[in-house]
Amino acid sequence: MNRRDFLKESALAATAASLSAVAADGTREIRVAVVGCGGRGTGGKWKPANNNDFYKFGALGNILQAADILRKEGVAVQVRPVAFADYFLDKAQFAAEKFGVDKANAYGGANGYKQIMARSDVDLVILTTPLNFRPRHTMAAVQAGKHVFAEKGVAVDAPGVRLMIEASRLARDKKISIVCGTQRRHQREYLLQKKALDEGKLGKILGGEVYWNSRVPWVRPRAAEMSNKDYLCNNWLNFTELSGDHICEQHVHNIDVANWFLGRFPKTVVAVGARMRRVSGNQYDFFSGDFDYGDGVHIHSMCRQIADCANNVSELFRTDKAVIVGGRSVKCEFGHKLDLEGDFREGNPYVVEHVDLLKSILGLGPYLNEGEDCALSTACGIMVRISAYTGQMVALNQLISNDKSPYYNLACTPTPEDFEKDGDVAMPALGDEQFPLPGKPWEAKT
Repeated sequence: MNRRDFLKESALAATAASLSAVAADGTREIRVAVVGCGGRGTGGKWKPANNNDFYKFGALGNILQAADILRKEGVAVQVRPVAFADYFLDKAQFAAEKFGVDKANAYGGANGYKQIMARSDVDLVILTTPLNFRPRHTMAAVQAGKHVFAEKGVAVDAPGVRLMIEASRLARDKKISIVCGTQRRHQREYLLQKKALDEGKLGKILGGEVYWNSRVPWVRPRAAEMSNKDYLCNNWLNFTELSGDHICEQHVHNIDVANWFLGRFPKTVVAVGARMRRVSGNQYDFFSGDFDYGDGVHIHSMCRQIADCANNVSELFRTDKAVIVGGRSVKCEFGHKLDLEGDFREGNPYVVEHVDLLKSILGLGPYLNEGEDCALSTACGIMVRISAYTGQMVALNQLISNDKSPYYNLACTPTPEDFEKDGDVAMPALGDEQFPLPGKPWEAKT
């Protein structure tokens, strides 16, 4: 979808960019809205025991804590929640009540985000819906002049990746800040390693491995009264069409570290995967992919969601001088551990990324726009998924620039637009407890 079509459909073109309020004492107030009021956005149905507990509740709690940290450092800033939206209205209303906002400022349904974007009193939006909605919501926010925190990953298919890239470039033109949920890019230990790599102290990366082996986070069964829309949005984590499969929703963290440390993206991938144990949705249990970055550099990517197995969430890279364990240690010359130096903020990276976002908005730090990098890292996850689903080698340019590729317009359905229309949506071509088979075309809209 191009920018003109999106403007016409969403009817947001006339929405003016919001301006944050400034109090009499000079305090800048950043007014925040949340789109997606589950656990990652607002802590879901958990209630705070006291006011201090608000900091524990998802991305909104993280940015409240970030503002508190900046105030202690002498920055005159306040963050105030003003509105909430969720496909399920009761979730948005619960979040509003929890954070002391009138329920009149809570919106439900797939179109609720449009009411958020149309508000002139929103400076920043936190986007924590299922991944398939992220590109469309990000573009709407940028067009409305609002800064963005967009949780990773940021798309489920190639058209979504390209829309996210377009939104990010538009944001750059408008000096709108975008921070994504790739919090390792804000974690001191990783930043020290990245700095040392960039300075040439650790040599060149020759290869490595990235992992996210864990269990299925949750499954939500279908109730008899649920529409397809309701079921898919409630059990979204287990459907490729909404989550991109777990390699995009979860393992993208580790893939992003590889791209970040190498300073480039892979050219191709060949992957395998299968489904044997899942009890819901249409995703695979595991993926294993060989990323080719060119110049003889290969990164092995492995992720698995099966309970009661060996867990591993990590990154490891080998250079001509060192062995780097992502965010943990660096060993050089006969196993000698190397201590790295750099002026980076200590603390919870889930909070630090919001400190960095607020500083970008306030003009107190470097301008941040992570949307395009996160979109391309998400595209790498999509490459692995398509390769495993089909048994074919997949190139990054087949998703991004080669419009003759069979994957360029391969869209997961139902699409975000389908959810915004009246009536129900059709279940995915591969429905509950069905899945793609390598060597056969993946059933999706082209």
